[in-house]
Amino acid sequence: MNYTYLDCLALFGVGGAHPGGLQLTKKILDEEKISSDTILLDAGCGTGQTAAYLAQQFGSSVSALDNSSIMVEKAQQRFSSLNLPIEAKHGDTENLPYPDKHFDMALSESVLSFTNVASAIRELKRVLKPNGRLFAIETVLEQTISEEERSSIVDFYRFPQLLTEDEWLTAFRKAGFQQVDITKYQPTLDQVDEQNAADYSLSESIDDALLEILEKHKEIMQRNKDKLGFRIFRCS
Repeated sequence: MNYTYLDCLALFGVGGAHPGGLQLTKKILDEEKISSDTILLDAGCGTGQTAAYLAQQFGSSVSALDNSSIMVEKAQQRFSSLNLPIEAKHGDTENLPYPDKHFDMALSESVLSFTNVASAIRELKRVLKPNGRLFAIETVLEQTISEEERSSIVDFYRFPQLLTEDEWLTAFRKAGFQQVDITKYQPTLDQVDEQNAADYSLSESIDDALLEILEKHKEIMQRNKDKLGFRIFRCS
């Protein structure tokens, strides 16, 4: 079977696979006003690590969605084991199964890069209340690279596009976000490496090919450490 990078994350059940992991998520959210009245969306929830933290820490109403049925199953197992009233839905960030102007806040942690960015951001804007906030942690292209270099990155991760910071900013503004604050995040290599992520929810059978994908990911990150970066976007 030809596994993708996202297949690999799902089968390993990596929690906190985004740069900085749950520690960075906590740091971002600690600076925000979140309460039990806040209605939150974790778009691309993975195994539900962030969604569970939000519900436990703030007592907020949390919705979780992922386009991987494996991830959704593992997220639901997490929520059930913790007795959290969160439903993990299988769905597409580009076509969210939620009503207009419903959420106070949405989080998207290393998710948008794997989507049609314009469509996904437009959908996130649609489901947010007029004063709602979007937090996205995303990969950015730091410098001009050759077409061969671009192809090696895009083909491995199955990115529909690879954007610069300015291109991300343009995409958020086109979707209707008026204020976009950008913070540069520079993880160490071990923070980028999913093998050192916070937790796992392993599938019963792990193919050796999946380990090869993790090694390839580590190699790409090391080779392109000056060319690929990460940003935290706070959009309102």
